[in-house]
Amino acid sequence: MSDGLLLTHGASGNARMPFLVALDKALTARGLTVLRYDLPYRQARPKGPPRPREAADDRAGLRATMQSLRAQVSGRIFLGGQSYGGRQASLLAAAEPGLADALLLLAYPLHPPGRRAELRTAHFPELRTPALFVHGSADPFGTLVELEAALKLIPARTSLLPIEGAGHDLYRHGGRVTVEAIVATFLTFVSR
Repeated sequence: MSDGLLLTHGASGNARMPFLVALDKALTARGLTVLRYDLPYRQARPKGPPRPREAADDRAGLRATMQSLRAQVSGRIFLGGQSYGGRQASLLAAAEPGLADALLLLAYPLHPPGRRAELRTAHFPELRTPALFVHGSADPFGTLVELEAALKLIPARTSLLPIEGAGHDLYRHGGRVTVEAIVATFLTFVSR
């Protein structure tokens, strides 16, 4: 029985980002079927950030691609994303419990840099999907202390893998070492 992971990118990236490629290779080597996915806004234009009015389309794209991945694997199905992609994955999972068996949220954008009062956690109390958060200790989108406090809002099982010294770009900080830590922690998290 094989498990699958749909993995998507942050606001300024795409599915070919070195970090996502490295995660894909490492998880595939451990037996997962990984599908890296460009969100609809990135499919529409090669550069530029998503627009707020496009977020619902991005979640619809994730939903459709999750259904496609489910047809390809016989085991569990996981949903993951970096920054904006992770936020959209968590919003979708909160709205549709059971869509994914677990979430892998990389550098979750807890709030815009410098605007701590603008928390992006309104959906956390509705999140019933187990979620592993991977977050850098120097991430301007939220401190580890802020994220730990926010995770208490989530009724599902959560875990936090801190990456000491990393900013919002987790891969640049530690490369292969960071990827191996994420893979090992995620596989342990979903084995419970």
